[in-house]
Amino acid sequence: MTISDFEHAIDCGPGQHRTRNADRDVIALGIATAAIILFVGTGGIVLPQAIQSIAGYGIGPDKVQVNALLLNIALIIFGWRRYQQLLDEVKVRRQAEAQARVLAETDALTGCLNRRSLFSVANEMCHALNGTDERIAFMMVDLDNFKRVNDYNGHSTGDVVLKQCVARIQEQLPERSILGRIGGDEFAIVVPFEKARPHGIDRLAIAIIESIGQVLEVNGASLEVTASLGIATNEMRTGFDSANPADAQTYLHMADIAMYQAKQQGRNHYLWYEEPMESELRFRSEIEKGIRRGIPRNEFVPYFQQQIDLQTGELTGFEMLARWNSPKLGLVQPDVFIPVAEAIGVISELSESVIAQALEEAKLWDPKLTLAVNISPMQLRDPWFAQKLLKLLAKGNFPPQRLEIEITESCLHENIGVARTLITSLKNQGIRVSLDDFGTGYSSIAQLRSLPFDQIKIDRSFVTNLMENQDSAAIVHSIALLGKGLGMPITAEGIETDEVKEMLRQYGDIKGQGFLYGQPQPAGIVHQWLETNHLLGSPTNTPAAEDLPVVEQNNAQESDPHAGAA
Repeated sequence: MTISDFEHAIDCGPGQHRTRNADRDVIALGIATAAIILFVGTGGIVLPQAIQSIAGYGIGPDKVQVNALLLNIALIIFGWRRYQQLLDEVKVRRQAEAQARVLAETDALTGCLNRRSLFSVANEMCHALNGTDERIAFMMVDLDNFKRVNDYNGHSTGDVVLKQCVARIQEQLPERSILGRIGGDEFAIVVPFEKARPHGIDRLAIAIIESIGQVLEVNGASLEVTASLGIATNEMRTGFDSANPADAQTYLHMADIAMYQAKQQGRNHYLWYEEPMESELRFRSEIEKGIRRGIPRNEFVPYFQQQIDLQTGELTGFEMLARWNSPKLGLVQPDVFIPVAEAIGVISELSESVIAQALEEAKLWDPKLTLAVNISPMQLRDPWFAQKLLKLLAKGNFPPQRLEIEITESCLHENIGVARTLITSLKNQGIRVSLDDFGTGYSSIAQLRSLPFDQIKIDRSFVTNLMENQDSAAIVHSIALLGKGLGMPITAEGIETDEVKEMLRQYGDIKGQGFLYGQPQPAGIVHQWLETNHLLGSPTNTPAAEDLPVVEQNNAQESDPHAGAA
């Protein structure tokens, strides 16, 4: 539906203003008509007498009648002009009303229907096609990672991208389709189709995704944008009975759930709605609410995993890993809640809360022990992260020299300039910076040398399979030699057996962590263990590390790349 369709509907629809304008038109026209009738009556007497008088064979018209005729002429001219003015005023008012309604029911940027008008038109279509052989497909389309387009290129570029994407979608839509902008970068499509030909909707979904995925040229820059799409139809079960049938908003909600699942499964594709998706979304909603409630209640707490010098067996420090002590869900692993916290934009608040708790605990340790913290990619993009971290250090009275910040290798490719600025800022304050999960990304040696990292951490996926997989062994060997050549210490994650530990010791000075030395433990257990081994307060002697008491479940997973980012 286009803007011209709205204007036509407005011109044809009734309204109070239109009625009042019509009444005024009738009055003005009545005055002019009455004047014309009087003119005809008076003129029928005066004009023949005037003609006869001019011809010289009759008396002239009566002066009173002449004056009445002239007055009638004046009334006709005045009434007609006033009528034309009223017509012009009505025309301008109607145009203004039409424009106001267009603005109220369409999206100003893209020209699509807005949320309210889309639901209204879609419901009308559902009602019109009820009982026919046609069905209606409801689609929700959301651009993937569109926020990055705005952040990196500016909102004006983002607006152009939205317009171009709308144009590409419209090119694919069949007749009678409806396109609306629900919000931000999310669009809704309503498409009627023949019940016997549902596969046409699959082809349409594929065409829309492929069209949006083509490179966009905006202000001389080439941008790649993808989209995720969800589909529902008015044939699907919704839990409504026949007396209270579902409306368009319900079906679009189902399509939105399917679209969210498409994003969760990797983006840039489409899914049809299925009933189990509703339960998954409900669980996701509970997770979101729980996270928002849990942060101010300090439900997110630090756990600590030992880091060991493999040559001497001595404890060198701990890596902090976040855990969620949920009142409803129990102990929740980071791979569950951290992606959600990042998606809803509270990862920084959550991170600062857990880091503050970890610093309070770590300042009681032996000064030789370090604390390592893994940060989220979203925190890496925060230009104020370094200042926030220094504020936490000052508030906790924790020496920056004992803190290590771990940056995941994959984060570097989003914005190498921001990463370099952050690393430099942290190092200037005495904080050590490690490149985490090295080997899983695409860092080149030149890039690694250009960034002032203090050490490299080998990803656990290579270390765990060190004895069984020759490729993993070759990668670990290459990384160890690279670290030695660049003068960067190496830490290996995921050590679970003595055989792996002995294999790693051949590379010289190297640190390690993993379940061989115990699972991550809460602050209370760690504090008690350190106290027993005289590793609190002033340094004494540093004994060989031993296993901490196991309090987590045996199937607990070692931290994922973002597990410490909190």
